[in-house]
Amino acid sequence: MQILEVAPPVIGPGMVLVRNHYSLISAGTEGSTVTSARKNLLGKAKERPQQVKQVLEVLRQQGPVQTYRAIMKKLDSYSPLGYSSAGEVIDIASNVRGFAVGDLVACAGVGFASHAEIVAVPANLCVKLLHDADLKMAAYNTLGAIALQGIRQADLRFGETCAVIGLGLLGQITCLLLRASGIKVVGIDIDPHMVETASKQCADLAFTRDEIGLPEKIDEFTGGIGVDGVIIAAATHSADPINFAGRIARKKGKVVIVGNVPTGFDRDPYYYRKELEVRMSCSYGPGRYDLNYEEKGIDYPAGYVRWTENRNMQAFQEAVHSGKIDINYLTTHTFDLDNAADAYNLILSKSEPFLGILIKYDLQNKQLIRKIITNTGRATGSVAISFVGAGSYAMSHLLPNIPKDSEIVLKGILTSSGTSSRTVADKFKFEFCTSDENDIFNSSETNTVFIATRHNSHAPYVTTALRAGKNVFVEKPLCLTETELAEIDRIYRQPTANGPQPLLMVGFNRRFSPLIKILKEKIGSGPMAMLYRINAGAIPSESWIQDKEIGGGRIIGEICHFVDLLTHINGSLPERVFASAVPDPLGLSDTLAINLAFSNGSISTISYYANGAKSMAKEYIEIYCTGTIAVLKDFKELEVYGGGSPIRKKLLNQDKGQEGMVKAFVEAVRMGKRAPIDYNEIHAVTVATFKIIESLKSGNSVRLGTAQ
Repeated sequence: MQILEVAPPVIGPGMVLVRNHYSLISAGTEGSTVTSARKNLLGKAKERPQQVKQVLEVLRQQGPVQTYRAIMKKLDSYSPLGYSSAGEVIDIASNVRGFAVGDLVACAGVGFASHAEIVAVPANLCVKLLHDADLKMAAYNTLGAIALQGIRQADLRFGETCAVIGLGLLGQITCLLLRASGIKVVGIDIDPHMVETASKQCADLAFTRDEIGLPEKIDEFTGGIGVDGVIIAAATHSADPINFAGRIARKKGKVVIVGNVPTGFDRDPYYYRKELEVRMSCSYGPGRYDLNYEEKGIDYPAGYVRWTENRNMQAFQEAVHSGKIDINYLTTHTFDLDNAADAYNLILSKSEPFLGILIKYDLQNKQLIRKIITNTGRATGSVAISFVGAGSYAMSHLLPNIPKDSEIVLKGILTSSGTSSRTVADKFKFEFCTSDENDIFNSSETNTVFIATRHNSHAPYVTTALRAGKNVFVEKPLCLTETELAEIDRIYRQPTANGPQPLLMVGFNRRFSPLIKILKEKIGSGPMAMLYRINAGAIPSESWIQDKEIGGGRIIGEICHFVDLLTHINGSLPERVFASAVPDPLGLSDTLAINLAFSNGSISTISYYANGAKSMAKEYIEIYCTGTIAVLKDFKELEVYGGGSPIRKKLLNQDKGQEGMVKAFVEAVRMGKRAPIDYNEIHAVTVATFKIIESLKSGNSVRLGTAQ
């Protein structure tokens, strides 16, 4: 655990920039995270068997090098803690309404409302507070919303009885809100101190779990009926909470699971005979995990979804501010940010009783430092690289493959999160990390920019970099719309007054695979018939990749790879496309067949399937040309038939060409050469993906009309 100086987060569309006054430590969730982080690799593996399976699958498909990089990328990354805070708005995105600089707000969200001086939070995860709000109490925002959502799932009425199992911070808030709603409360916990606190502050009755005759005492309290609802706010590997809930619930009662507990209850005698209803409570409420709600700020109409996560937060804050509930007693400790490690040591050692632990921030120094120097004394080289965005792919496949050369210097790194920027800067020895794009695009010290952000930001960053005269490497896709492509094309093709034209390269890595180089040599030239089958696997519809505005969907975002490779293999540009897709109720169109015709007479079929089994290899290619056949299997095996004995090449590890691609681009910059991929091919491939979508909509073959 470290207290790090990082660049403030980038305020993206729909976001609010907040200077925290207080943030709340969730002892259960964060204590578990810290405990896991302090374990060795074997301990981590035992806790996460599902992730171990994923590691083994990556090892099988991609080999030890890529597997090691993927693991270490996770283990070596700084991971911010916290998800509930309160503070003051210091900036807002241009499209945000309802907030102004100076407003007091309460914030929520993992990765947003972190323990940090400055946080960037989507507007729907912020609630505006009254000017006299107590920010200490407001910092309980997230847990308050979680507790409220559990209560709403229990659907209790005035005068009914609810048992709350687990009297930690979440359980105590749940009890307070229940009593304020006219519900009689029975609290249960294994910790006598928590039971004693609840009996004084928030429960009509409170018991330790090992209390003799506990079920009978609860029966007596409810007049022999049993409790109307049970809310489980505990965190345990034991099935006792859910089975005990079945014992004390009345017939046709509800059991709501809020905490992290097993759900494998005993069917008989209680759940079956009482016809009990088990409900899961999803975090803060409706809107959670919905990209449209949380990131795009699209609200649900109150007439149809009365209580969203934001409205739950508002209701909790109103209950606190009005005095309907008093949560002052919950705060047992407050630590300054610099002493935050002491708070976690207290949680793990349990050296003294605790409930709510707040982190307090120094508000005297309000200077916003956007650029953090992380390494100094680097020599200036002919290739001065800065990165915009550096997520999973960049850290696994781009950054590790940049050659270690005195002529190559890593200058600046900009990501949406200050924590991730600092992670990349420290791991790969960048000179600085920043949250201001001007430090990169307007700097004379950077001549080359790698762009590895989400797809919808590619075109704006590419045009900005080209206007600034920077060489550009952008991860696929180049852009999401034909309008964006036209603007890139206009800027790229216009004559430059100062020096040579900057290089523009898209991350089409497969053409740089060593097996593709051999295939090209052996297959010869001339019209080809090409088959490319991709067992792509499903991506959930709620993923940002499937979102047409952010990721562009899989045709633009991924199929461009395969169009490019076939363009490279046959040596001419695509001219015509016809596509058809398997009917899909969600409209994803990610199981489809694409026929492409090329200017030299070559034809191809791309069979892209999202409905297959992961156990089968992902990519398979067959090329037929003038008596020769080449077969490539998942970029590990190549077979070439024709003119004698078959040629067979097999790699120890899968190689999709990322290393060759990065080195070729950097070398082109260093030597002043042409870009490794001709711009006309990049343009044509990008147009082809747009025309695939057009063909799907029209049901007709579509000509590309691309520039030669």
